[in-house]
Amino acid sequence: MDLLTWLRQEAQRKKMILVIVFLALFLDHMLLSVVVPILPNYLYKIGKAPTTTPGNSTDLTVNPPINQSLNNRSVILGSTSAPPHQTPALSSNPTVAQKFPESNCSYTDAHLDEVNIKVGLLLASKSTIQLIINPFMGPLTDRIGYHIPMCAGFCIIIFSTTLFAFSSSFILLLLARSVQGVGGSCLSVAGMGMLADGYKDGKERGRAMGISFTGLALGLIAGAPFGSVMYEFVGKMAPFLVLAAVAVLAGGLHALVFEPSRVQTEMDKGTPLLTLLKDLYILIAAGAICLTTLVIATIETALPIWMMKTMCASKWQLGTVFLTDSISYLVASNIFGHLSQKYSRSWLCACIGMILAGISTIAFGFSNNIYHVLVLNAIVGFSVGTVDSSIMPLMGNLVDLRYVPVYGTVYAIADVAVCIGFSLGPAIAGPIVKSIGFHWLMAIIGTANIIFSPLCIFLYSPPWQEDHLVRAGKKKTI
Repeated sequence: MDLLTWLRQEAQRKKMILVIVFLALFLDHMLLSVVVPILPNYLYKIGKAPTTTPGNSTDLTVNPPINQSLNNRSVILGSTSAPPHQTPALSSNPTVAQKFPESNCSYTDAHLDEVNIKVGLLLASKSTIQLIINPFMGPLTDRIGYHIPMCAGFCIIIFSTTLFAFSSSFILLLLARSVQGVGGSCLSVAGMGMLADGYKDGKERGRAMGISFTGLALGLIAGAPFGSVMYEFVGKMAPFLVLAAVAVLAGGLHALVFEPSRVQTEMDKGTPLLTLLKDLYILIAAGAICLTTLVIATIETALPIWMMKTMCASKWQLGTVFLTDSISYLVASNIFGHLSQKYSRSWLCACIGMILAGISTIAFGFSNNIYHVLVLNAIVGFSVGTVDSSIMPLMGNLVDLRYVPVYGTVYAIADVAVCIGFSLGPAIAGPIVKSIGFHWLMAIIGTANIIFSPLCIFLYSPPWQEDHLVRAGKKKTI
């Protein structure tokens, strides 16, 4: 018996489902985060392209201040004392000096505000497209199965990463990010549906989803530092071409093991999307996911430029500060994924996680050095990981408890909640920071999480939905 035949055996299929979903979430979220440290500097560079002085054929290169080497340790750690070799740019620009009196960083010019808005649009475009695609992807997976959309998702991610690598303008970057949204919808909805369908037992499902969120967390962990280091020392193309190669390997493994073209596509008829959207318990669960995702999205959008303005952060630091965020998410998702089969624990973990996320987000507005950022990122990551790993299995359990056990549509709703957070956060971060400041942005997002958190109490022991269970031929045995 060869290896491929062995992997296709029924006893190994559940394990391979977990491996494929792990890789799918890893790729989607690594591509999601790898651009975070690259975009601000790259967009600044192409916006400050070399120019030619009038009447002179000699090129005048404008070196973006972001690229200046900041070797003074006190500046790297957020000190307000300028390095000896640095001439304060603020003295020649009274507008900048008035707006950022506490900063001695040389890159506090007005062009960064424009970059902030462009970065927000790019980061939001992926989730906006995914938000549009998800309502169609959920019913589609319920109808044709999970493997064909999963295969399509890998192919789209390969195209998106390649387009990212060779894009040299804002429009092409926007197109690449939008295409990623289509692929992300395929991978997320089909992947979570595959897990819920393959692991029917609540305890097994919680454990499997906790492991799959490890892939998500590892993607977030590796993405930002990998992108910043590769961009600093190799160039913009390198990280995206590496991700394209990984996507080829993962997509090839899925195609060889599951043979999507031969998979039986007849499935039970799932619950309509509108019916699930009217369910109070599903809406509360989706709301918790949305608001904690909003925390991550706004921090990823606004924090790098805030660090550039007030902490004189270098390019590699813009990505590595998110390491503690992702590592703590990884820890939390594995701990609380095992506990999520019990509703009493799920609602309590989600409630505490939202409160903690809200408090730490508000505290970001008072951070003034990179040490503070590292600690707060760790708290935020742990909080969001707690909520995600508690609520995601609960979404499948709610369908088992109250509706027909077909999971594509309910996880489309969950992914829509994630997409709303990731699209709304970048879209509002730039304008709010520009108008009322970074401190108020963090206060608004954090307070929203704290106010919503008591609603998680309703997720304690949700009731059966008798009419749907009778139509589905289910017995009240849970």
